[in-house]
Amino acid sequence: MPVPNRVYSMMSLAAKAGKIASGGFMTENSVTGGKAYLVVIAEDASENTQEKFRNKCSYYEVPCIVYGDGASLGHAIGKESRMTLAVTDPGFADQITKLINRRCNE
Repeated sequence: MPVPNRVYSMMSLAAKAGKIASGGFMTENSVTGGKAYLVVIAEDASENTQEKFRNKCSYYEVPCIVYGDGASLGHAIGKESRMTLAVTDPGFADQITKLINRRCNE
């Protein structure tokens, strides 16, 4: 039996708390509006999308991580497939970052 992915569980909690902005437009507005503490880009997002959000996050000094696929990100937050999402709470952003880093180091 597979172990549930704690990263997606944390994203789900953040979404239920209203601390996730998803989709290109909402993610971009969160970054440029100073509300984003972390941006997650799906691994299967187009190269253009990945580059656009990496550049925007770099300019606005928002941490940016490429993780998971669009279907899984969307499912985790109770939506359809999402290529980008922004975490708008520093606590959730910190926890999600730690969980992703832990998974990558396993």
